[in-house]
Amino acid sequence: MLRMLASSLILLGMAGLVSAQPPNARIGEAVPRDVREMYDKGLQYLVKTQTDKGDWQGGQSGPGVTGLGLMVFLASGEDPNFGLYSNNVRKAVRSIVTGQDAATGYFGNSMYHHGFATLALAEAYGAVDDRQVWQGGKAPRSIGAALELAVRASLTSQKKNPLGAWRYSPNATDADTSVSGAVLVSLLAARNAGMEIPDEAMDKAISYYTKMTSSSGQVAYSGGLGGFDESLARISIATLVYSLARRKDLPQFKATRDYLVAKLEFTGRSGFGWEDYQRYYQAQALFQADVEAWKKWNKLLIRKLKTTQRADGSFSGQHGASAATSLTLLALALNYRFLPIYER
Repeated sequence: MLRMLASSLILLGMAGLVSAQPPNARIGEAVPRDVREMYDKGLQYLVKTQTDKGDWQGGQSGPGVTGLGLMVFLASGEDPNFGLYSNNVRKAVRSIVTGQDAATGYFGNSMYHHGFATLALAEAYGAVDDRQVWQGGKAPRSIGAALELAVRASLTSQKKNPLGAWRYSPNATDADTSVSGAVLVSLLAARNAGMEIPDEAMDKAISYYTKMTSSSGQVAYSGGLGGFDESLARISIATLVYSLARRKDLPQFKATRDYLVAKLEFTGRSGFGWEDYQRYYQAQALFQADVEAWKKWNKLLIRKLKTTQRADGSFSGQHGASAATSLTLLALALNYRFLPIYER
């Protein structure tokens, strides 16, 4: 079946679908067979384990995990409105939108969930037809309206935060580079989709990351300077946000990029913790920062995942199989490059 996904820049104030492109126009080269086989097996696992309500249970669950699953389907290249996984897309979108607080725009019980759910809506906006999602039923709000509400919630939370970033609670006065990554990437994706994000908000968030990045390229977790250690996940997050925010001129970007490139051989090894989460960000960071390094790393990743994918198509992880499978497949999805956030 022809793999297609409507994707293009959405001008501010415009809605409606955009025209699809043939896969080779986006990819430029054939997707490795091993990637296609692993991705398809993983998709089948997510299809079988998605509930009627559109979410995934077991292990970590909530709108953020639902958002990750939605992005896996969108990244497959199948038409999200009429393709093989269109029903799964509709269920996931309904689950996210109906679970949103209509007053505050907040998703779930953590800014982690809020960030990933917002990111998923930004990727769905302009590609998924609201009329297909609700199929004649009453929609609480459109994808665009839900995304706008979510963006407003993120910006309101940032304004309350003296560090200009985010923590677990939307009312937190401290911050960390992991939660902030989930929210900031979603805002950058929303901006790419045509939502208005003030430059001041972007500048404050990037300033927070520069203060948390050492000259060696290591990135602190929370609490300001100090606490630097070898967290490839945090280093990847910082590299990614500098790239997506178009701040590759910063010395902190160069430091984090060089650190990642020097650590390619650690891809997929145990001992660093939260490997599925790390791979999710590492794939995007390397692709955006140094595509040649990503190509080398990607080959190592494929080799590793071929030995760890379970017979049912899932992957194991500390967040549970559903979250781990989605995070891992999204690391592989750079080979497809259908998600707008994966464009360079």
